Amino acid sequence: MRVRVFYHDKCFDGACSAALFSRFYRERIRDAEFEYVGLVHRAGALFNEDDFTGDENAIVDFKYSSSPRITWWFDHHQSAFLTPEDASHFEQELSNTKFYDPDFRSCTKFIASVTENRFGFDPAPVAELIKWADIIDGALYSDPQSAVEMKAPAMKLTMVIESNQDPQFIPTLIPMLAYRSLAEMVAEPMIAERIPALTERHLRSIDILRERAQCKDGTIFFDVTDHELEGYSKFVPYYLHPDCVYSVGLSKSSFRTKVSVGSNPWSKVEPMENLAKICERYGGGGHARVGAISFPPGKLEEARRAAQEIVAELRASYRKHS
Repeated sequence: MRVRVFYHDKCFDGACSAALFSRFYRERIRDAEFEYVGLVHRAGALFNEDDFTGDENAIVDFKYSSSPRITWWFDHHQSAFLTPEDASHFEQELSNTKFYDPDFRSCTKFIASVTENRFGFDPAPVAELIKWADIIDGALYSDPQSAVEMKAPAMKLTMVIESNQDPQFIPTLIPMLAYRSLAEMVAEPMIAERIPALTERHLRSIDILRERAQCKDGTIFFDVTDHELEGYSKFVPYYLHPDCVYSVGLSKSSFRTKVSVGSNPWSKVEPMENLAKICERYGGGGHARVGAISFPPGKLEEARRAAQEIVAELRASYRKHS
């Protein structure tokens, strides 16, 4: 039995979701050979039907596919469906192996809850993994310093995962995540050797964002498309501007130009805007408190226009409600 697991790439929760699903499947369904395929949000088609070649194919922490070859699906994003037809397909299928709940902060905790309640899986041995996936994906840090200073093993591992460029690295990591502590993981030579350079890069990104990020009317804006900053910490803007409520950032990588839209988890002012709905208007999505839009690499001006429109909208909203 060969199971292909498609997961949200360059994402701690995505990797943890794939690891937890694999452990659950092996313990409660059947032993199997697992293959892991990372998925990223990009302009255009997100799935290639020809990739769904497993005896079973699972998607975790990523958008829904109506393909009949997909046998398992777990997601928690508000923008889980590419089209109304996909949403209707999910609702009508009434599958007992496809699950959706946007009230969960992390997909990892969602998978743990569903598999424990529906299939008798015991998540206790991976409690540390579930806890940290919820903290990291739900931004449940006590303060900006905890989020930015990268002291905990989980934070170091997140830094490695989010900045990874090697397509074989995270698939190698996932089986280990299911059975080892996070401290053991960051001590692994293949991980430990990456941390010093990434820590230096992280510190450099703080300096760049300190120079670029402008906070006005409760909203931070920055454009770092002239730097290689794919995978920068999304909490740095709030670390630098703790009084701001929203942030909008423009960055670039080899496969996309990205508009990141977020809200300050530590803000004393309650965010009023649903950021997923704003991003959906431009073909993106996410959660109510954090979202993103992916444009093709050559569409920088289009992405910049969208970012500026969103900044104007959020600043107007802040002025209206403050």
